[in-house]
Amino acid sequence: MAFKERVFSGVQPTGNLHLGNYLGAIVNFVKMQSRCECIYCVVDMHAITVWQDPAELRKSIREVAAAFIAAGIDPKTHIVFNQSQVPEHAELAWVFNCVARLGWMNRMTQFKEKAGKDRENASLGLYAYPSLMAADILVYRATHVPIGEDQKQHLELTRDIAQKFNNDYKADIEAAGFSDGLFFPMAEPLITGPATRVMSLRDGTKKMSKSDPSDYSRIALADDADTIAQKIKKAKTDPEPLPSEEKGLEGRPEADNLVGIYAALAEEPKTAVLSQFGGGQFSAFKTALIDLAVAKLGPIGAEMKRLTGDVSYIDGILADGSARARVLASETMRSVKEIVGFVGK
Repeated sequence: MAFKERVFSGVQPTGNLHLGNYLGAIVNFVKMQSRCECIYCVVDMHAITVWQDPAELRKSIREVAAAFIAAGIDPKTHIVFNQSQVPEHAELAWVFNCVARLGWMNRMTQFKEKAGKDRENASLGLYAYPSLMAADILVYRATHVPIGEDQKQHLELTRDIAQKFNNDYKADIEAAGFSDGLFFPMAEPLITGPATRVMSLRDGTKKMSKSDPSDYSRIALADDADTIAQKIKKAKTDPEPLPSEEKGLEGRPEADNLVGIYAALAEEPKTAVLSQFGGGQFSAFKTALIDLAVAKLGPIGAEMKRLTGDVSYIDGILADGSARARVLASETMRSVKEIVGFVGK
C-alpha cells in the first residue's frame, strides 16, 4: 500500500525552550514544510508523566506553539495543535498498550534514565510513554518523523507496534478494505543536521536540558542578546586551539559541541567551520558564535515574546489545529475500531 507522505513530530511543553529544542527539532520542522504535509504537536499529555503545575503548563503550551510559529512554521498550511485536545491519541494509545509487549517496554532506556533509582515511584504514564508516542504518530498514519538521536529507540518501538498490529489483524484489515493487509505505515526517522544532540554549555558530555540547575548550561530561545553573549562567553572549553579537521574534535566534547552549534546555526558542515576557525583560539571563535547566535535566535525570541502576549491568537491557532487534526485522527480510529472488533460493519 502506498501511504501518503506525512510528517508528524512534537515538543513537550515543560518550560524554558532552549537551543537544543530548536536545533534538534524545530529547525527541521520548518524545513519539512516545503516538501510534505506536516503535523506539529505540543505534546502536553507526555508532559504530565511527571507532575506539572497547571498554571505553568498552560503557559508552556502556549510558549511552544509560539516558538513553532516564530521559527517559521505556517499554522495555516500545516497543523499546529496540542495533543490533549485530540482524544484519539489516548484512545489509540490504549489499543497499543494491548499490542505492545512488556519486554519491549522494559528495554526503553529513557524510562530507566528518567525514573532513576526510584523507579517504583515513577508514574505508569512515564513507563507507557513510548506507547502514547506511537499513537501520536500512527493516529495520523505518518510516514516520517523528525527526531533527535535520543528518540530513535522510541520510533523503533513505534515500528514494532505498527508491524504487530498489521500482522495480528491482517485478515480484519483486509476485510475492512485494505487489500494488502497493511493499515499502519513503518514510519521512518528523519535525523538530520550537525547538531541533532546539543550538549550542555557547562558539560559537553551531558545533553542540554531544561532541568539542569545551571541556567548557564543552556541558551533559552527567549534569551536576549546580552544573555546569549554572556552564556557563550562562559561556555566551558579546553586549553587547546580549535583543530583544523573534524577528527581533532575526538575526546574534546565541549569543543565538539560548540563547533556543532555553530555549524547548525550557519547551516554548514563542521568541516567548513573548522576550515575557517581551525588553529585559532576559542576567544575569537566564541565572538563569531555570539554574533551568529544573536542574529539567528534574536528575531525568534522577540517574536515568541510578542506572540505569547497575544493569548487569544495562540489559543485560536491551537483550536483550529486541533479541529483539523481530529478530522484525520477520527478517520483512523473509525477504522481501528472496526478492525479490532469494537464496532460492527
